[in-house]
This record gives sequence, C-alpha cells and structure tokens, in this order.
Amino acid sequence: MTDSSSSSSTSRENLVHKVNFSNPRSFSTTVKSDLKETFFPDDPFRQFKNETSAYRITIACLAVPQGISYAKLANLPPILGLYSSFIPPLVYAVFGSSKDIAVGTIASASVLLGSIIEQAVSPKDNPTLYLHLVFTATFFTGVFQFALGFFRLGILVDFLSHSTIVGFMSGAATIICFQQLKGMFGLTHFTSKTDVISVLHSVFSQTHHWRWQSALAGVCFLVFLLATKHVKKKKPSLYWVSALAPMVTVVIGCLVAYFAHADRHGIQIVGHLKKGINPSSIQFLNFDPEYLPYTIKAGIMTGFLALAEGIAIARSFATMKHNQIDGNKEMVAFGMMNLVGSFTSCYLTTGPFSKTAVNYSAGCKTAMSNVVMAVCMMLTLLFIAPAFGYTPLVTLSAIIMAAMLGLIEYEEAYHIYKVDKYDFCICMSAYLGVIFLSMDVGLMISIGLSIIRALLCVARPPISNLGNVSNSAMYRDIEQYPSVEKVPGVLILQLGSPIYFANCTYVRERISRWMDHEQSISDSKSADIEHIILDMGGVSAIDITGIGMLTEVLKSIERKGINVLVANPKMEVMEKLMLSKLVDTIGKDSIFLSINDAVEACRFTLRSSKKGVDSKVETSEVIV
Repeated sequence: MTDSSSSSSTSRENLVHKVNFSNPRSFSTTVKSDLKETFFPDDPFRQFKNETSAYRITIACLAVPQGISYAKLANLPPILGLYSSFIPPLVYAVFGSSKDIAVGTIASASVLLGSIIEQAVSPKDNPTLYLHLVFTATFFTGVFQFALGFFRLGILVDFLSHSTIVGFMSGAATIICFQQLKGMFGLTHFTSKTDVISVLHSVFSQTHHWRWQSALAGVCFLVFLLATKHVKKKKPSLYWVSALAPMVTVVIGCLVAYFAHADRHGIQIVGHLKKGINPSSIQFLNFDPEYLPYTIKAGIMTGFLALAEGIAIARSFATMKHNQIDGNKEMVAFGMMNLVGSFTSCYLTTGPFSKTAVNYSAGCKTAMSNVVMAVCMMLTLLFIAPAFGYTPLVTLSAIIMAAMLGLIEYEEAYHIYKVDKYDFCICMSAYLGVIFLSMDVGLMISIGLSIIRALLCVARPPISNLGNVSNSAMYRDIEQYPSVEKVPGVLILQLGSPIYFANCTYVRERISRWMDHEQSISDSKSADIEHIILDMGGVSAIDITGIGMLTEVLKSIERKGINVLVANPKMEVMEKLMLSKLVDTIGKDSIFLSINDAVEACRFTLRSSKKGVDSKVETSEVIV
C-alpha cells in the first residue's frame, strides 16, 4: 500500500514538473514579440523573379475603355482615366510585391470619390476647383496608405469583413448600373445624388428627353458585351474574347460616331482628348481649410476601400499560385503610386479585379505586365488619344453596366445567408445603406456593425463544459458531443478567449452558473463536485482586471470546499499569473500541462480520500 501511494505521488510530481515555471520574460521582450507578430506576420524573404511577359498586351486593351469609363463615373475629364493607367503602374512595378495585380482605377472608389467631393463643389459649376480637389484627395489617399504600410498597420484593413465588401460592392454596382441609364437614354441633366430613389426619379422624370437612337445603340453594345462574358464562362480559354470586347465596342462606337455623325442624332460623344503624357498637377493641390474636411474624408475612405479590395485581390490570386503577399509592402506600393499620381494628373488607383483576372489568365508571371501596359498607354496618349474622343457616351455606359452586373454577387450573398445570418445582416446593411442612403454612410454602417460583432465576441466568450471521449485522453464539449462521459466529481470548464476587463463579469457569472447547474444535477444523479478544472488553453491573454476576477472566483470556489486546478495556460498568461502571485494562491501543484493530467490528479485525490474514509470506517468497526 505504501509503495503504491509513493509511486502515485511520484508520478503526480512528475506531472507538476512538466509545467514551465521559468522566470517571466522582460517587458521589452514581450513588446518586441508582440510587435513582430502584429506587424511582421508575412515572410519577407521573397525574390522578384527576372521574368517578363512583354508580349502580353491584353490588359492594355482593357485599360483604355475602363479608364475613360471610370473617370466618367467620378465626373472627371476622360483623359484622366488614361493618365491613371500610365504613371501608377510604373510606380507599382517598382514597389509592389504581387506578381498578378494589374493597376488601374475602380468603379466603386470612383463613384465614392465623386460623391464626397461633390458635397464641397459641383463638377458642373466649378470643374477646375473640383478637379483640383480630386487631386488633393488622391494625395491624402497616398499619404494614408503609405503611412499604414510604413508603420505596419495593415491589420486595420481587416476591419473590412468579407460580408461588408460583398454588400458594399454589390450596392455600388447596383447604383452605378442605374446611373448609366443617363447615358443609355441620352440624358443631359442628371442628379448628383447617389441614392436609388433620387437616381430613378431623375431618370423617369425626364421620359420626354429619352432618345431611342441612344437606347437602341446602348442595348446592342450591352448585349454584345454580355455575350462575350458568356463565352468566357463557357470556355475559360477564350478569356481574351471578353477582355478585348470593351476595346472592340469603343472602336466600333468611334467609327459609327465618326462616319454617321452620331452627335447630330442625339448621341453624345466624349469630346476632344488631347495628345501627350501626364502633365504635372502638384501645383494644383488645394489645402484650403474650407475644403480640407472633404478632401481628407474622401482620401481616407476611398483609400481604405481601395486597400481592402486591392490586397484581397492580390492575396486571392497569390493563393492560386501558392505565393505569399506582404500586405504592408502592398500598402506602401499603393501609397506611393497614389502620391506620385496626385502629382501627375492621376486620380485614385488600386488593383481592380477585372484587369487582374485578365492578367492572371494571360499567364503574366511578374509585375512587368504593368510596365507593358504603361508603355502601351504612353503610345496611346502620344499618338491616338484624340481618336477616342469620338467614343459615344452610350458605349461607355454599356461597358460600365456590363462590368457592374458581374459585381452584384447575389449568389455569394445567399451563401452568406445560409452560413451566418449575422454576417448576412452586415452584408445587407452595406447594400441597403449604399443604395438608399449614400456610399459612405452605407460603408460606415456596415463597418460599425462588424466592429459591434467583434466586440460582442470579446465580451461574451464561449465557456464550455467538457467530458471525456471514451477510451481516450481527449475532452470535448458535452453539448457538441452528447456521447462524452463526465468525470465523476470533476467539473471541467474550457475558457475560449482572452480574459479582459470587458468580459470578466460575464466569465465569472458563467463559471458560477455552470457550478450551480452541475451541483443541482449532482444532488440527484452523481457525486458532488469536488474539483473544478479550468482549461486555459484558449486564453491567449489576460489583463489585471481578469487576474482580479480569477482571484475572486478561486476564493469563492474554495469557500465551498471545492478544489480548483488549472490546465494548459499559455506563456503570456502564465507570466501574468506568476507576476501577480496568483500562481502561489492556486499552488504550483494545481497547475497541469493538460486536462488529462489534471483529471488524473483529481482521480488520485478522490481515490486517496475514499481510502481514507474506508480506513476510518474499518478502524471504528474494530473499536466497536
């Protein structure tokens, strides 16, 4: 009997000594570790392969019609769309880390930029000042993006959840499609508001100004563009058909407009486009305090959106090739190209999905494809830019509508609805906010709901009651696995998140409720609870308020005659427990490497106490 007890005691001591009770790390060491994990999570050791794809000019053909079209969405001169496809791609080729991204303007940011700057000045009443404010907003976008990348704050972009992006992009695409009815019907006067009610009212209140010639041409172009997308969907190898379709549409539109004198039949054209590469615009930056709130707001909001979309797209395509993307380096690259762009008559650029998808399908392997596109755009600006001045506006409207219809992700929204109803609410708040209020309001509402959800997850962490999987050392949630067996006399609670001031009260109440629940069950079905094991493997951090809460819980439980054991605390948590002397309160003998070790210790204690009781009973019987 003595040998058995000593061997059990020795084995239990061995279990205790397996836990690391080394001295806590210094404050500087923990800070360096946290900063490295937060700001340098990506592998920096990647090389730029010396490969070129100079023969790939497909994205250059897509850049011309998209550049002109998206500049129109921002109420800017069409030539700015071409400028924005020349300088920024060259800058990205130097600073960027993605081998797949094709740089250019995007529709959602173009509309958002225009809607915010329009709050300060009308593009019709004062187009020069409006243009200067757009350059200034682009400058602030560059500063904001560069600062995020330089200070390694890419984590902020993660607040734009997938549901938010899906809802916002779908809402923006819906509004943009409705806005293109202006070009489809040949309307000259249109609302500057972006909510669906104002847009539709503007369209249908001018039915007497609708031009059937423009509508017929627009429908024909739109059907052609959608047909090419259908061809690409059926045969992915024919991706170039869909990629070249916008340029073919523009060329056909220009020829028809030139030879048929389309402007005489009520079909509006882009107008004169001058030759020459980007002129300097640094002297046009406007920091007037009257307009500063609008330019800063536009710069930050569009920059945030452009970063989220650009980095998400870069990571998606990099994953297909089993590559990695340095998010902070991407931010620096986007910031630099927008800073330089604001000095060279460009407006906001990022990595649009359509161009990047074509770039990927074309087999481009390095960022050299952006250089090829820039060279093609330079030649266009130097020699044939005026020819695109004959492009009918209805052609641009058809191109935009065809592109936007593909961004209304109703299938993805339905998938989100089936998987997570709260995420669906976030998605729909962004969508409905964009189409019924405004783009910036819809985006902020959705981000706000996402942050609230994150706070709720922190404030209401999961706490599970665990049972043993038969014939194993595994312990699982009894609600998820009803077949698991409870350990007699032992309550095992798994704490599943960091313990902070925001959730301390909830954690304490949940522990108390589980104790009361198990005690009520034990009164009729099983042995009384004598041990509580707190599995802290999921607790990644704890603050001083959390330590105080645990101290109170330990004292409260011990007053009831119940022993408390701790299993698998992480290094940071263990250090805090040691520095706060809570380890001394708990006792080093009560801290274990795993749940199974803690359970075995509880069983040993229960057996010992039972033997002690039996021994006392036998002794009393002998005396009697």
